[in-house]
Amino acid sequence: MLIASEAAAQDFVIEETTVAGIRQALQTNARTCRQIVQAYLDRIAAYDHKGPAFNSILTLNPKALAEADRLDAERATGAPVGPLHCVPLVLKDNYNTADLPTTGGSASLAGMQPSADAFVVAKLRKAGAIILGKSNMHEFALSGTTVSSLGGQTLNPYDLTRTPGGSSGGTGTAVAANLALAGTGSDTVNSIRSPASANALVGIRPTKSLLSRAGIMPVSETQDAIGPITRTVADAARLLEVMAGYDQNDPSTAWSFGNTPTSYVQFLKPDGLRGARIGLLKTLLGSGPEHQEVNSVIAAAMVALKSAGAELIELDAPALDASKLNADNDVQKYEFKTLLNAYLAAIPNAPAKSLAEIIASGKFHKPSLEKFLSSAESFANGLEEPDYKERLLRNQRTRQVLISVFAEHKLDALVYPLQKRLVVPLTELNQADRNGILASVTGFPAITVPAGFSPPTATAPLGVPVGMDILGKPWSEGRLIELAYSFEQEVHVRKPPSSAPALLRQ
Repeated sequence: MLIASEAAAQDFVIEETTVAGIRQALQTNARTCRQIVQAYLDRIAAYDHKGPAFNSILTLNPKALAEADRLDAERATGAPVGPLHCVPLVLKDNYNTADLPTTGGSASLAGMQPSADAFVVAKLRKAGAIILGKSNMHEFALSGTTVSSLGGQTLNPYDLTRTPGGSSGGTGTAVAANLALAGTGSDTVNSIRSPASANALVGIRPTKSLLSRAGIMPVSETQDAIGPITRTVADAARLLEVMAGYDQNDPSTAWSFGNTPTSYVQFLKPDGLRGARIGLLKTLLGSGPEHQEVNSVIAAAMVALKSAGAELIELDAPALDASKLNADNDVQKYEFKTLLNAYLAAIPNAPAKSLAEIIASGKFHKPSLEKFLSSAESFANGLEEPDYKERLLRNQRTRQVLISVFAEHKLDALVYPLQKRLVVPLTELNQADRNGILASVTGFPAITVPAGFSPPTATAPLGVPVGMDILGKPWSEGRLIELAYSFEQEVHVRKPPSSAPALLRQ
């Protein structure tokens, strides 16, 4: 008869494991931290630049195994360990790391090395997480197909002819294909939730100011947010709990004081939808033939919500139309130059010290970025542009419209597809028909969860993932986690991609 630890060792598999699964594997001696990290490194070696060649990782951490050995030794002493002890993560390459380059995916910034970790990176490390590496991203986080001059094009593991969404698509692909347990993203318009939607993952864009953005390469003070990308709601809650906290280097986080619960894990309740009032925002559904696959998945998700005990309210709110908000409310191009120039000035070895120098270098992905970069550079001071100030006023009005919808219908949350149509083929330069801007310009929190798959095809044997956004009132992350977890337990949609199967075990 096998002893308990031998049986546990046989039962543990790295694919689709969770934070709780890692903890149990270590506690039962089924695996050491070194073995866990090595298993992910083996999968990266097998699948990221070989086999399907996802191209999701920009830089590997050469010290990952040494860090695993340190954590194994720490555990052997019996000392208390952190809540993310030996959890292997990938970080989007706009998160500052003191031991790895931070480039925003741009050849113009190749080799740029910040002197300190971003605030949230330091918190993740303190909690015991191991940084496996930095993930590819759409260059400077400025678009949604995840192609960069430094890293090239990242592929969607569910359909290698499609993009993984973006701009955090490298993290999305790596987590979906089990090249890491979880990861981080940033979201200026859609960029955490787009790859979550396209890769059957969970992505959280928190309330503006819940998580510190200090040490994150910026795009927009008004719209930037950061957050976790994971395979399960429980893991997203655990990462969010570690990442949250006041940071004096991001004064906006003072608004989180008194609005952050002691634990987000406490909201993992399977009956969280019972009695909830959920609004389906029909304004954000597409009406064309290209939208019908997504609409079918969302219709089935509405049935599941009601089956889990929610009351569904269908409503229209034309003022919240995503196309209109993208055209009239987005402020990225006005804020980008000022923020990026200040960020680069603070990094001594930055190869370019300004947006003007980046443009002059020509070392960026011109097909997707040239128009935006030129427009942003054209403003002497975008913050003084009359149209910029008008857009800020429109955002105030949009926030009022949105909170009034919650009040009028007594809602716990609004739901809608993160993308009206399936994630686009690699031949397209833009992820059309995305709805993430509603949370972006209002600062309201949203969680994207897997809602279903389109019908299988020759290139997508499982179908293409479709994600549902669950948007709540400011500081309602706990309630959103409760709703998302309940939905996840009701539908069990998540399936790993067939393009990255389990490796033969020794």
